[in-house]
Amino acid sequence: MSYAQQHVNEAIDILNKLDVGAIERMADLLVGIKQDGGRIFFLGVGGSAGNCSHAVNDFRKIVGIESYAPTDNVSELTARTNDEGWATIFVEWLKTSKLSAKDALFILSVGGGNLEKNISPNLVMALQYAKTVGAKVTGIVGRDGGYTAQVADACVIVPTVNAETITPHSEAFQAVVWHLLVSHPKLKANETKWESAVK
Repeated sequence: MSYAQQHVNEAIDILNKLDVGAIERMADLLVGIKQDGGRIFFLGVGGSAGNCSHAVNDFRKIVGIESYAPTDNVSELTARTNDEGWATIFVEWLKTSKLSAKDALFILSVGGGNLEKNISPNLVMALQYAKTVGAKVTGIVGRDGGYTAQVADACVIVPTVNAETITPHSEAFQAVVWHLLVSHPKLKANETKWESAVK
């Protein structure tokens, strides 16, 4: 079997194992955020940070929810990293943004954060802060979901089907799930260009 066929087969396996009930719970949570006039803060590092930028666009433009990704502000991100340290970059950004109980953190991460192993401590600290202010927590994560899965109100864990391809599948399926959400009839408020052009 070619590697391409193996990778595609793994993706099909993941699709068949995705928890659609968890995705529906995420949709309902996000409906509540929109109805309450809350905001979504997308947090992720590495490839997941790039996905956060894309998701912000989709949730603002298609769903109509005010959304942000701290990693889009390179100047603030690097200043906070340099002056205060990597672990606090998100929590301090959220404090300045006055994160409240009307808002939600949306975590995109391969591991979901783990303080004991010093993996994405910036996500963990942000999640801890979100809980203190009563903000909702949701996310799309890989592996066992880490700290995100432990504290989330609704969370999708991308199933591990091959220990050698956890990262590419986790980051790819972040996009699959958030595109499902912005297309969901409960959330979609505006037509996308190509679908409206065909009609």
